[in-house]
Amino acid sequence: MTRILIAEDDIEIAQLERDYLEMQGYQVDVVADGALVEEQIRTENYNLLLLDVMLPNKTGYDICRDLRNQVDFPILMVTSKQETMDVVRGLGLGADDYISKPFDPMELVARVKAHLTRYQRLQPTKEEKELRVGDLVIYLESWKVEKAGQPIKLPNREFELLAHLAQHPNRVFSKDQLFETIWGYDYVGDSATVTVHINRLRDKLGADLIETVWGAGYRLNA
Repeated sequence: MTRILIAEDDIEIAQLERDYLEMQGYQVDVVADGALVEEQIRTENYNLLLLDVMLPNKTGYDICRDLRNQVDFPILMVTSKQETMDVVRGLGLGADDYISKPFDPMELVARVKAHLTRYQRLQPTKEEKELRVGDLVIYLESWKVEKAGQPIKLPNREFELLAHLAQHPNRVFSKDQLFETIWGYDYVGDSATVTVHINRLRDKLGADLIETVWGAGYRLNA
């Protein structure tokens, strides 16, 4: 059964999220203290984390920063903060999505389903379609990335962005084009999100892989 962890100190909101997700057949646990989230994840197997930003003892930002390179499942941040910089900060730390309170419970369920579907992993096979750029290998079906034979963990959006650029090597895309393709215009945020994810990819895969073409956008050099 798919398991979801909710990190939320507002009892009413946590119960609302839990009720709607359990109606969809998910097994849901709730943690109200930020300091307990990582311990809960280490001791149990979860498929997705709904993470409130303003938690007691440890913020959602700090939790996301510490978890992102340790776990390979979607992290959806839920918060009343709606300013663009708060969104960019959460995404920059590795969150896969950002949901602002108040929210429509069915929208939350839809986003959870979408991210779980994206994160379905298949074991690579010989027949699996691969993209190779130098010592970088991108497995399109299993959503895995290796550099020089070593696995690289990439959150959902980072993988999609990398795969899109690698499928169109040496082609320049504007930030707006990339934002529309990967996130869609109905996504909370703006094209500044693209820059955040490009920088994270450079940190993990090398600064020379994705080039900034000033005044035009970005391209992956193959």
